[in-house]
Amino acid sequence: MTDTLFLTSSDVADLATPAEYVDAVREGYRQRGNGAPAQPRSKFFREDPQGMLTTYAAVLPETGAMGGYMYSSGFGAVDAWFMTPLFDAESGAPLALLDGASMNPHKTGAAGAVAVDALARDDADTLAVIGSGAQARGQLHATATVRDFTDVRVYSPTPESRESFAADFDESLEASVRPVDSSTAALSGADVVITATRASEPVFDGDDLEPGTHVTAMGQYSPDKRELDAKTVANATYVPDLRERATFDAGSFIQALEEGAIDEDHVHAELGEVVAGNAPGRTSDDEITVFDSGGTGIETVAAAYLLYERAKAEGRGQTIEFAPASEALTGN
Repeated sequence: MTDTLFLTSSDVADLATPAEYVDAVREGYRQRGNGAPAQPRSKFFREDPQGMLTTYAAVLPETGAMGGYMYSSGFGAVDAWFMTPLFDAESGAPLALLDGASMNPHKTGAAGAVAVDALARDDADTLAVIGSGAQARGQLHATATVRDFTDVRVYSPTPESRESFAADFDESLEASVRPVDSSTAALSGADVVITATRASEPVFDGDDLEPGTHVTAMGQYSPDKRELDAKTVANATYVPDLRERATFDAGSFIQALEEGAIDEDHVHAELGEVVAGNAPGRTSDDEITVFDSGGTGIETVAAAYLLYERAKAEGRGQTIEFAPASEALTGN
């Protein structure tokens, strides 16, 4: 038998700060840039009742951990459940099983922040956020740790949502955070743009992007979802989390490809290649850059291992037992 740590969502909710998530995820992407294995998500659908099962995984050999996410959504419950198995990368033994719900916006936000740090101008101080849900909040919490923003504008179609979002962050950030009534108003003068929506159509016009802007788009991990128009993708140095994702489920890239605005060679590099120094990031102040974040096992494993180590040190969670196959299959 092997003792494995089980951590509930509440066990891990306050174990790490946004900056610590960012550091862990940056290290994970550095390893990916030097060859650590990772694959895009797999999705399985059911029509009646409507639902989806999603999985993805990564191995971070220098961290010493591997694992990923498995989550379901729908199936008549109109909800989702996140499970994160974490294994030792050397022995293969199960280290932990985490309820990954509370971790989700933090680790995804950290991936966006790593991209902003690698691709946005060093002097970026004005941020536009399109979206006001949990993922948008995670992006802002993390991104605020890598640049000194003074002005943050948030737009979402529901006035109450954007006003509540702005009020919450205006109290917690040094920056001025205010709601605006259009994506155009949000983008005016913005150095960094974050889109965190469930949109199937572009959420802003590419003509509204000013030279030198960085865009992190994290809500487009399906061929039929599209936060960015073809002009934005075509005019940008395009960096996905995983190169393979660009033509697999990166909706904005796929639809720009279908429109003839780009070809498959438009992918500049993976984020990990930029973080590891194996590919250039931004090369000029006027360059538009895009990070296409669909979610990977890289940030999941990096964040889960951080939380596992912290939980062990603080004595959180409970121990469950797993039987190795040699015992379970033979009864010995």
